[in-house]
Amino acid sequence: MSSRPDLRVDDEVGFIRFYRSLASDESSPSNNETIRVFDRGDWYSAHGAEAEFIARTVYKTTSVLRNLGRSETGGLPSVTMSVTVFRNFLREALFRLNKRVEIWGSVGTGKGHWKKIKQASPGNLQDVEEELGSVGGMGDGGASGAPIILAVKISAKAGEARNVGVCFADASVRELGVSEFLDNDVYSNFESLVIQLGVKECLVTMDVNRKDVELGKIRAIADNCGIAISERPVADFGVRDIEQDLTRLLRDERSAGTLPQTELKLAMGSAAALIRYLGVMSDATNFGQYQLYQHDLAQFMKLDAAALRALNLMPGPRDGSKSMSLFGLLNHCKTPVGSRLLAQWLKQPLMDLAEIEKRQQLVEAFVVSTELRQTMQEEHLRSIPDLYRLAKRFQRKQANLEDVVRVYQVAIRLPGFVNSLENVMDEEYQTPLEAEYTTKLRSHSNSLAKLEEMVETTVDLDALENHEFIIKPEFDDSLRIIRKKLDKLRHDMYVEHRSVSKDLDQEMDKKLFLENHRVHGWCFRLTRNEAGCIRNKKAYQECSTQKNGVYFTTSTMQSLRREHDQLSSNYNRTQTGLVSEVVNVAASYCPVLEQLAGVLAHLDVIVSFSHASVHAPTGYTRPKIHPRGTGNTVLKEARHPCMEMQDDISFITNDVSLIRDESSFLIITGPNMGGKSTYIRMIGVVALMAQTGCFVPCTEAELTIFDCILARVGASDSQLKGVSTFMAEMLETSNILKSATSESLIIIDELGRGTSTYDGFGLAWAISEHIVTEIRCFGLFATHFHELTALADRYPKSVKNLHVVAFIGDGTSTKEEEEKKTQQKVTLLYRVEPGICDQSFGIHVAELVRFPDKVVNMARQKAEELEDFTSADPTGKPSATAIDKYSQEEVEEGSVLLKAMLQKWKAAIEESGKDLTVEEKRQVMRDLVKGDPKLQESRVFQGIQAL
Repeated sequence: MSSRPDLRVDDEVGFIRFYRSLASDESSPSNNETIRVFDRGDWYSAHGAEAEFIARTVYKTTSVLRNLGRSETGGLPSVTMSVTVFRNFLREALFRLNKRVEIWGSVGTGKGHWKKIKQASPGNLQDVEEELGSVGGMGDGGASGAPIILAVKISAKAGEARNVGVCFADASVRELGVSEFLDNDVYSNFESLVIQLGVKECLVTMDVNRKDVELGKIRAIADNCGIAISERPVADFGVRDIEQDLTRLLRDERSAGTLPQTELKLAMGSAAALIRYLGVMSDATNFGQYQLYQHDLAQFMKLDAAALRALNLMPGPRDGSKSMSLFGLLNHCKTPVGSRLLAQWLKQPLMDLAEIEKRQQLVEAFVVSTELRQTMQEEHLRSIPDLYRLAKRFQRKQANLEDVVRVYQVAIRLPGFVNSLENVMDEEYQTPLEAEYTTKLRSHSNSLAKLEEMVETTVDLDALENHEFIIKPEFDDSLRIIRKKLDKLRHDMYVEHRSVSKDLDQEMDKKLFLENHRVHGWCFRLTRNEAGCIRNKKAYQECSTQKNGVYFTTSTMQSLRREHDQLSSNYNRTQTGLVSEVVNVAASYCPVLEQLAGVLAHLDVIVSFSHASVHAPTGYTRPKIHPRGTGNTVLKEARHPCMEMQDDISFITNDVSLIRDESSFLIITGPNMGGKSTYIRMIGVVALMAQTGCFVPCTEAELTIFDCILARVGASDSQLKGVSTFMAEMLETSNILKSATSESLIIIDELGRGTSTYDGFGLAWAISEHIVTEIRCFGLFATHFHELTALADRYPKSVKNLHVVAFIGDGTSTKEEEEKKTQQKVTLLYRVEPGICDQSFGIHVAELVRFPDKVVNMARQKAEELEDFTSADPTGKPSATAIDKYSQEEVEEGSVLLKAMLQKWKAAIEESGKDLTVEEKRQVMRDLVKGDPKLQESRVFQGIQAL
């Protein structure tokens, strides 16, 4: 805290008055969403409620608050931040807390001399990119690494489908995407869209009283997906000027009114709001630079927020190792653009069979050729910078000669990429590699040839060794003269270096180094072990001691350094015009750079997939993919890719068989911690990996294409939002039932635990039956409701029972203890087999975590009492559920006979044509039973009669 700047304000009274006028301004955004920070040169300040927020968020204490003005007259709480602290605060506010930030700067003197100079929000970081540094990497957002911001406009009438229109943009790439679609009452299509795009901020129409139910649903989805909401006036969504604005913005020379996208009126309203919010029209450099395209929601598999969490798609805040998420596991990308494209692909699994197989073929090429894969990773891709960010620097006129050299260094590496790809001898792989990469890279290399030539002609490439980016002196007489003087100075420095080396008896360039330090300029460095030789010698002045040694100088070197700095400054000043020309020429290659970034990102992800496939504990295999709506999903020896990478785990493989009209709905029972959840999630992860084009963790695999993966796998309480565990569970399940189609994959884990056993079972049964009979898609249901397994008898052509195997052994051999079941031990085998498990082993789990013996024994006793209670009525007669004494054949035969008798009874009543009394109906049944000797002989029917 000692580095925190002092609070120094010249006109305290004037500033306090100005600040309070801001807070009372009705057009000003509310402080709980927007934080104002004041730039005071080399430090920043915040005041009022914002100061208290920063004190709690950044400094974690309110003791840092200081009062501006006199406390007795109501001073203004204030806090100061150094540049470093401010940058950390900026990241925290924008990325984690979803706040908006305004930066105010001084623009003169006197009253009201503060002006808003920058503003940023989670979806628009344009103004603060310098302060944030590199913000890309893993994340959400587009391939360029910038976050996606989206505006949405809805039209919802009672009893009708909702119309949704959106417009979205990556603020750093000059593109606008639009989409308009019908949605259901839980807006599942909208949720899928924002997940597909990685949206970070959503603009909605202002709802002052929070009474608009539909807007409330949009807000809830945004909140669930971690998206910041920005309210805009309804007028911002007006379409009056949109055609005129688009005509000025778009590259297309036709009038915007002739474009098919402008027919999407809701989407155009969203576009108007987004254009206004980003201030695009106020910057003339945007005119004629934008592209407009229509996003097809159906081209990718739909994923909701629950599926994202269930499949561990992206890293969570508490993930210990990178392999705990699918992104972390598959991310062996060597470039920032590749990592970002991988995140995008995982949220946008493909629906087109041809596209999936095209990716698979490319992955296979790198799996088969170890040399090609390693060459790409270690030699070529590793050296590629973030080309999207580089292109953006040129577009914004922020680039310098160093950026030009970085583009040049990429260009000269492209022939190496091409040569490696051309050396693939197998024709089966050469053709797809040629089409996807080689031809494109060769074309981009040719396009950049002139840039290479210009750089080699104009830039002093030899000076790069000293990290100097300068124009060749041959280009200008003034430069030549200065260069000659600089070379003479460098020679003099070398002479001084040799002289000092001789005087101190230290070997040059092994123990005594001549270096250009970023703070001290040209000076000497000794290793720390040898630094004692300059102590107490007046001829040598120490500059600083750092990890790599002690920096020092001499009076001669100081003189040479000063002269060198002055000449270098003159050189830079003289070359400014030439540098500007070179940078402007390089800037014209931005479209090529962006296209090249796309090709290299694609290559990086494919190579990353192949690396993950080869280096897994057991290699992945290429799955056979069936067209949509056809084929089955059959996996042999499948594994959960993340689980098998955890330390000290030997993963037990399992087969999966989802077959149409045979086993489309699997009910999995078994002990707690037995692997039910892992099994059903594994299937979802494998399906998603297959549709991104990656190989999958199985020995053999065939899958159908799923249009969406819908999951309900463990809800947590959200009391702050007024949502209980059970309510969250029901909301997610409602979304599944309204969103699923016959081509979906549904994963449900332990539904109905948040309410009473009877209610929970009733819901689980009804939901399962609805999926089996109405939706008719592939589904998996892990449950402790063993009664649910009876669905397999009712729907034998759809439902199949599986169970997780557990071996039960006795810890002692005495007969008494065996009878009491007190010392039974459970060994979980994590193997999934056909059939039913009629125990949950919850008490055994309590033993595993060392519950007191007294508690465990009491639990067993009560469980046994409850079992006795539910299997007999108060008179001691067996209940209808106590069917253990009958064989399976007897139960099945009794059920068939009973069902046949009931159908005859129904038909007899209907044929009578009379309104029979209850007693008359009973008599009809008695007559039918008397006339059916087989039914009377059935033991099961006899047991029912005894009730």
